[in-house]
Amino acid sequence: MIETMPLQGRDVSSDDIAHIQQLLGDHPDWNRTRLSRELCVHWDWRTPTGQMKDMACRSLLLKLEQKALIKLPPRQGPAHVNAQRNDRLPVMTYSCEPVAGPLQDLLPLHIDPVASGANRDLLRCLLGRHHYLGVKNTVGENLAYLIRDQQQRPLGCLLFGSAAWQAADRDRFIGWPPPIRKQNLHLLTNNTRFLILPWVSVPNLASHVLSRITQRLSRDWQDKYGHPIYAVETFVDQSRFRGICYRAANWLVAGQTTGRTRNDRQHQLSTPRKTILLYPLTRQFQRILNHG
Repeated sequence: MIETMPLQGRDVSSDDIAHIQQLLGDHPDWNRTRLSRELCVHWDWRTPTGQMKDMACRSLLLKLEQKALIKLPPRQGPAHVNAQRNDRLPVMTYSCEPVAGPLQDLLPLHIDPVASGANRDLLRCLLGRHHYLGVKNTVGENLAYLIRDQQQRPLGCLLFGSAAWQAADRDRFIGWPPPIRKQNLHLLTNNTRFLILPWVSVPNLASHVLSRITQRLSRDWQDKYGHPIYAVETFVDQSRFRGICYRAANWLVAGQTTGRTRNDRQHQLSTPRKTILLYPLTRQFQRILNHG
């Protein structure tokens, strides 16, 4: 008997795994896409705008296969890797001219949401080449932004995605019991990447960008996904950073991670401890996030 485990924001039970195994046995001609879509329909697993969570379901299936709980059909195309190698990144041309001096000289900044096309390729190229975590395919609701100065020179970029499924200190800070957290997790987002390009040295730029982003983030989320968000989280690796720009932009310290991954069932420290920082987008964020 396999205990219930959290995967991709779902509690996957033994019955769920048995159902997947039965589908695989009954339909050997199905590919991975057909399987994930059938599961989305069966679970009614959709975004708030009604779209099937197909990519999240495929990630869930891959994790089950990695745990040797299912055996998926062979891939019909190349695998989508999370962290892209440099030789697979889009080839983009952009200015690497040193940018220094007072922030005022760069204003007004252009902070633009990224959808597709050249801007998306540029964002992936910048993150892949200049962020220590690289770039990976986002699953679930997400927003990305490019930052340019008044001369349209790229200064950096940000990426927001799904909030962590659980983080004990964060959940205590919000006052989240597990059932309410599961219901309202989509109302919180995680700043998964924040990059100021290495040749840009401008005091107060990072905290200024964070302040500008948090003023518009919920509105942009509403426009894209049909619902607002009420707070933003991020996790700062203590071995690398102090999170000074977040603190300068009035983000709150909500605690620390335990150093465990979300699926670490053996309580083994496997990742660096991180500081949890939270920025409320409304004063009533705790009341709203705890509304059943």
